[in-house]
Amino acid sequence: MGSPLHSLFLAFFFAFFASHRASRSLVLAQKSLASVDVGVVLDLGTETGKRSRTSISMAIDDFYALHGDHATRVVLHVRDSDKDAVGAAAAAVDLLKNVRVKAIIGPMTSTEAAFLVQLGDRTHVPVLSFSATNPALCPAHTPYFVRTTTNDSSQVAAIAGVVQHFGWREAVLVYADTEYGTGIVPFLTDALQSVDARVPYRGVIPSEATDAQLDGVLRDLKAAEARVFIVHMLPYLALRLFRLAKKLGMMSRGYVWIATDGVTSVLELLDRQDVLEAMQGVIGVRQYVNRSKEVTNFTARFRWRFRQDNPTVEPADPSVIQLWAYDTAWAVAMAVEKLHPAKFAFKNSRSGNDSTDLSRLGVSHTGLALRNAIFDTRFRGLAGEFQLVDGQLQSSAFEIVNVDGEGETTVAFWTPENGISEHLNSTASAGLKSVVWPGNSTEVPKGWEIPTDGKRLRIGVPVKHGFDQFVRVETDAMTNRTSVTGFCIDVFQAVIDSLPYAVTFDYIPVANSSKSYDNFVYQVFLKNFDAVVGDTTIIANRSQYVDFTMPYTDSGVSMVVRVKDAKSKDLWIFLEPLPIDLWLGSLAFFVFTGLMVWVIERQENPEFAGKPLDQLGTIFYFAFSILVFTHKEKLTSNLTRFAVIMCTFVVLILTSSYTASLTSILTVQQLQPTVTDVNQLLSTGAYIGHQDGSYAVGMLKRMGFQDHKFKNYSTPDQYAEALSKGSANGGVDAVFDEIPYLKLFLSQHCADFTMVGPIYKTDGFGFVFPRGSQLVPDVSRAILNVTEGEKMAAIEKKWFGDRTNCTQQSNSLSSSSLAFWSFGGLFLITGAVSGLALLIGLAKFIYHEWDGLRTAASEKTSLWKKIVAVLKHYHDVDGGLALALR
Repeated sequence: MGSPLHSLFLAFFFAFFASHRASRSLVLAQKSLASVDVGVVLDLGTETGKRSRTSISMAIDDFYALHGDHATRVVLHVRDSDKDAVGAAAAAVDLLKNVRVKAIIGPMTSTEAAFLVQLGDRTHVPVLSFSATNPALCPAHTPYFVRTTTNDSSQVAAIAGVVQHFGWREAVLVYADTEYGTGIVPFLTDALQSVDARVPYRGVIPSEATDAQLDGVLRDLKAAEARVFIVHMLPYLALRLFRLAKKLGMMSRGYVWIATDGVTSVLELLDRQDVLEAMQGVIGVRQYVNRSKEVTNFTARFRWRFRQDNPTVEPADPSVIQLWAYDTAWAVAMAVEKLHPAKFAFKNSRSGNDSTDLSRLGVSHTGLALRNAIFDTRFRGLAGEFQLVDGQLQSSAFEIVNVDGEGETTVAFWTPENGISEHLNSTASAGLKSVVWPGNSTEVPKGWEIPTDGKRLRIGVPVKHGFDQFVRVETDAMTNRTSVTGFCIDVFQAVIDSLPYAVTFDYIPVANSSKSYDNFVYQVFLKNFDAVVGDTTIIANRSQYVDFTMPYTDSGVSMVVRVKDAKSKDLWIFLEPLPIDLWLGSLAFFVFTGLMVWVIERQENPEFAGKPLDQLGTIFYFAFSILVFTHKEKLTSNLTRFAVIMCTFVVLILTSSYTASLTSILTVQQLQPTVTDVNQLLSTGAYIGHQDGSYAVGMLKRMGFQDHKFKNYSTPDQYAEALSKGSANGGVDAVFDEIPYLKLFLSQHCADFTMVGPIYKTDGFGFVFPRGSQLVPDVSRAILNVTEGEKMAAIEKKWFGDRTNCTQQSNSLSSSSLAFWSFGGLFLITGAVSGLALLIGLAKFIYHEWDGLRTAASEKTSLWKKIVAVLKHYHDVDGGLALALR
């Protein structure tokens, strides 16, 4: 702690201070001072107890050295609990009955405190513990218990924050089977669950565990997958645990050890060399204490005072426990001074000589007032702000330390406001300084591993009697060796090969598993298998008891049906290329074109003149002769010539399309499905097929199909045979199955069958693992890598062949005839041109014959007669007008 000269100076200073204090005590003795007896119960046989006694004594001395004018004086009465709860209770009874103390500071452990708080409640004497952190000791239930340290539950959020920061999904709690050890468990479990981390199992250590017992617990932990361990026990037991863990290879690369505040805060009490050797790489969480000037000064004085009190013990720096002990004694002295000296009275007990007779304990009249005064006491202590809320000290910040090769290094801080940050009270993004993990590794452990004790994963695979391209189990008759191959097996092997670590496993074929995949998957939940690899579909009810990976196949359920040749065999096949609306539309268009030509050409062109029936025949003959480009009439008007050119273009497009469609009908096979949707199957009462063990049966029942309408099959050939027969001949009209199976079936029978109807959504095939398995996230990411690359295409081609051979079928199935709107644009343009030519011709006629038309119309009375007169005038106009119309 400094140079020898500095130490000598401190020794002279403290000697002078002690002499001055003694002189001052003689002066104060002459004044009227009220002595207040306060008991102290400590485990004086432990170094922590001795150090705490020194710290409490220093607090009282320092307080009255600073407040010499106070009217009260705390007198300490120290008792030893002998490391035993009964001994602590006996010491408390002695203090309460014989000394009649007004308050008790201590005891050291939560087990001892549980006894003392009952005595305190009975006698109304406040019990102030600076080291009993068990959350089960609640000041709300024991009104005279005052916790002047932080509750163990206050650190669980910081521990969970560390787990969340590194993305670990599981953590194992390793704790002592004591009140202190078990008290934190429910709080820590809840905190971990709040950050999506679960506690798969626990390591419970007996309070007086032998090395053999510790070894057994550690071996069980090593045999499991999880590699994140949270240790909560007394420091000396924890050090033994770490020593044995190192011998078992559990302080090596890949392991994570997190120590709670109870271990981390008192590392200086342990042998430094042992700590560095056994705990290298451990992450610790402890209450943050600001190393202020006051703490530095106290540390120097504490070492000198401790040497005086314990000459045979090597002094060390005070831990946070000693700082809390100092602040506790200081708070008692402050609270005592707030009360009037006359109030410190104890109700007389009945006479008796037995100092441990509980029936003779009195009741403190000042207990409630003193407790309230302690609750109201606030000051800046050595450990930080001293402020009690609900009878206990509140934590403000935690320090996250890493035990490396040189000691403890602070790598981060945690506060309720900011969570984990590299610097205290920093609002920057969460982060930690570089951490040295077990095995002297700087790489963050993933938090779990496949155990390396020779155990191999037992992977169940289904034995299929059909569709064995997915999973094929064969046994060599000569060697009796079983081989497992198939599409699903190759995908799984490719996924495992892409993982950044090795996974060893054995395939275990399961006979008759394909009859009920639900039961097969359930075997993973029963722990009969570590995983299932095969054509297992991801569905909701199965995910309730197992975890699935990402799907690696197409998803959905659909149906295949037989197709039939839809080619017409009647005499009217030539009408099929064009639908009725297109036939009628073309007819109307050509008649309109002939009418337009006649209206404009008749006045001059003698080929459009003649008797009315002759003119009507000319109109229709001209209109339909355009279809074959055989019209012989000579056109004289520029308007009709332009309109006929546009019409001829339409005819060219229409006849070409008609010819192509008719050729297709006559030469290409036209296939249509025999069934188009599920409703058709329901209405006809048809039989339907499905694969053995398929979950699609339940879906079909929900659609309304009856049990007696189902027929199960195993192979693609059975599908084809049943569909070819049809329901009427003992077969089925449709087969329902999942998309991967139907694609495989169609790749072998694409000429006669097709997939129709909607695709009912499912999640495809996935690999099955137990709930919470750490392999699932890694395998799922590996599946994405495999399915997005060329590897998946190669596997599919290997087992399913080249599916491009059947691509022509879909085109023939979807072939459709022409429609009216296929030529809507052409009809619109040509009709507009013809209509415009007709309007221009009529406008010119009206312009030149306006007087004649008005005269003819004025001679008639009714509208119909006027129209007839106008048309007759148009008919009677000589051909000279037509020349003007051009």
